[in-house]
Amino acid sequence: MTVYKKLSKARLDLLSVKMEKSGHNKFAGFHYFELGDFIPHIHKIFNEVGLVGVFCFEGNNATLTVHDTDGNGSISFVSPVVAATKVEKDGSQKPESIQDLGAKHTYMRRYLWLMAMEITEHDAVDAGTGDETKQFKQEKEEVTSEGEDRELFVTKMIDWANEAQDRQGLTSLWKSNQSKIDEIKKNAPALFKQLQSKFAEIKSKFGE
Repeated sequence: MTVYKKLSKARLDLLSVKMEKSGHNKFAGFHYFELGDFIPHIHKIFNEVGLVGVFCFEGNNATLTVHDTDGNGSISFVSPVVAATKVEKDGSQKPESIQDLGAKHTYMRRYLWLMAMEITEHDAVDAGTGDETKQFKQEKEEVTSEGEDRELFVTKMIDWANEAQDRQGLTSLWKSNQSKIDEIKKNAPALFKQLQSKFAEIKSKFGE
């Protein structure tokens, strides 16, 4: 059996496993799969069919390679790595911390395993169809300062963008919040620049 046949069987076997989404994006209001929700099931199935997955960073890319444990075949899944940064109150970006690095490792592992096993998360894509503005309006009622309002909005937008599953979802997220983004562009250009830069980084991982 080739590595492709084994991976195909592993994907089919995973379909019969009932998995619960334990991750919750409270800002956009949807649930998603965390690593712990599917990794144990995948490892068990891989062991049965004769596969093993090896994750690593290579330059600016993260790679998950699925190896055939009975032969020399392998399949690699690659994605550009997006830097994890935090927008400060003055609009500057805080250097990546060890916690940011850990979050990036976890996110890239999750993203590549979803890709390799073709695990779909419709809620994450649907979250970019217009509900973001409504959800943000509910949250921002607690904000009293206009400056804090903008900073909170930018922080939430970056959180939502990091959960986007494709270019369409990312673009929809931006367009559905266009009026607020335009206001920030006019009155807080530094914040706008950081938001624009972050979206460009995330967009690049989806390719053309």
